[in-house]
Amino acid sequence: MAKRYWLMKSEPNTYSIDDLKRDGTTPWEGVRNYQARNYMRDDMKVGDGVLFYHSNAKPPGVVGIGKVSRSAYPDFYAFDKKSNYFDPKSDPENPRWMMVDVGYVSTFKRMVSLNEMKEIPALSDMLVIRKGMRLSIQPTTKDEFALVKKLGNTIAKA
Repeated sequence: MAKRYWLMKSEPNTYSIDDLKRDGTTPWEGVRNYQARNYMRDDMKVGDGVLFYHSNAKPPGVVGIGKVSRSAYPDFYAFDKKSNYFDPKSDPENPRWMMVDVGYVSTFKRMVSLNEMKEIPALSDMLVIRKGMRLSIQPTTKDEFALVKKLGNTIAKA
């Protein structure tokens, strides 16, 4: 199976790229959208590349690189009544929600903002750019991943 590439959103006040750097790896829990769950469950594999995106930030944008370090497994927070991610319809025998582990790779020299990505024709097909696209996990192409990574590791805006 060929390596795949993803954009994964996190609110920086909840879990930032600095938190991932400190922790080294983290479970990507709390995803409660079926399409995003399906991407994790069916498509994400160990070693896949991750564009780490700070959402709900001013400005929002990609701030670094991660990688999938553990393939999908049941999101145990769905079974924990004390968790914000508890789902009474999910049970351990038939889990509704999944998570993967994401490992830290690098932090960009600078954020590649959503507005900047919108200005670059080669990124015009990225899902994150589409109006109304709110999925927290989105596939990207190898070329999109490489271009965003290159931009993030340059000092000046392209």
